Amino acid sequence: MIRQSERRHPPPEGWGYVPWWEDIWQKIVGKMGSGEGRKPVKTGRVTWIVIGIVVLIWLVSGIYIVGPGEVGVVRQFGRFVAQTGPGLNYRLPWPIQVHDIVNVAAVRRAEIGYREVEERGQEPVRRRIQEESLMLTGDRNIVDIQILVLYQVKDAVTFLFRAENPEEALRVNTEVALRSVIGNMDIDHAMTVGRPEVEAETWKILQMLLDTHQTGLHVAGIELQVVDPPDEVRESFYDVVRAKADRERLIREAEGYARDVVPRARGEAAAIVHAATAYRDERIALAEGEAERFLKILEEYRKAEAVTRQRLYLETIERVLAGTKKFIIDPQVGGKVMQFLPLTELPGLEKPQEAQE
Repeated sequence: MIRQSERRHPPPEGWGYVPWWEDIWQKIVGKMGSGEGRKPVKTGRVTWIVIGIVVLIWLVSGIYIVGPGEVGVVRQFGRFVAQTGPGLNYRLPWPIQVHDIVNVAAVRRAEIGYREVEERGQEPVRRRIQEESLMLTGDRNIVDIQILVLYQVKDAVTFLFRAENPEEALRVNTEVALRSVIGNMDIDHAMTVGRPEVEAETWKILQMLLDTHQTGLHVAGIELQVVDPPDEVRESFYDVVRAKADRERLIREAEGYARDVVPRARGEAAAIVHAATAYRDERIALAEGEAERFLKILEEYRKAEAVTRQRLYLETIERVLAGTKKFIIDPQVGGKVMQFLPLTELPGLEKPQEAQE
C-alpha cells in the first residue's frame, strides 16, 4: 500500500486539484512552473498526462516475444486462457494476465545413476549416485547402471500445470522403468548383447508412465552409459566371466573338431560301404557266371560224358601245369638212377630266352 503523505499543499485559487499523496510530485510541478519566462502549469493537466503515460506503459507491458522453438502460455488470474506461437504477441497487462515461455524444441538431459559435475578449468567429473545406479537383475545379481535420458516438452500446458515437478517425475519414472526391465533379465545378457533391448524396453515403459502421469514430456532417446557389476565385486565377477568365456571357447573348439572329424569319418564309412557293396556285387556276379558256366558244362557232359571228361581233364592239367617245370620220364627206363637230364640247370648253359636277350 502506498503510504499517504502527511503534508498537504492547497492549490491556488482557480487551479485544478493537486494530489496530496506525493511530495515529489509537488516538487516536479514547482520546477515546471518556476523560473523566468515560464508560465505556470496547471497541475491537473500534468497529472492526467502522467497518468496517460503510465497507463500507456502499463498497456505496452503486455507485449512479449516468443522465440523460435518456444511456446507462450497465457494465464488470466492464474487460469490458462491461450497458447501462442513464435513471434510478437500481446496479452493483457499484469495483474490481469501473465505469460510463461516454454522451450519445446530444446533437447534436455536427465542423468540417472550419476551426475556430471563441472569444475572450474577442468573436464566434467562423473560422480556415481549409488542409490539410483544399483539394481537387481532377474538372476539375483546386483548391477551398476548409469543411463542418460534425452527428453523434450511436447505439451507446454500440461508441463506447466499438470505435474508439480515434471523433471523429478521423469527421474522417478525412469528408475521404475529401468528396474522393471533389468529385473526380468540376466546380468550376462544385460551387460553384453542385451543393451539395445534394455534401452528400447525402458524407453517404451518410461513414455507410457510419463503419459499416464500427464507430465507433458516426450522421451527423445535413452543411452546406457555404464552397465557393470559393483566396484566391490567387479574383479571376482570378471574372473567368473573369464572362466565362462574359456569354457565357451573350449566348447566351440570341440564342436569345430567334431564338425571336421565326423563328416570325414562318415565319408570314409560311406566309401567302405560302397567298396563292400561293389565287392559283394562282383562276387555275386562271378558266382552266378560260374554257376551258369557249370550248368552249360553239365549239359554238354550229359551229351558226351567221355569226351567231356577228357577235355576237362586236359584243360585242368593245362591250367595247373602252366608256368611250372616239366619233367618227362620214360617209364620204360625204370630202375636206372639217371632217368632225366636237367639241361636248363647245368652251369654255363643259358635258357633259350635269356640267350636271345
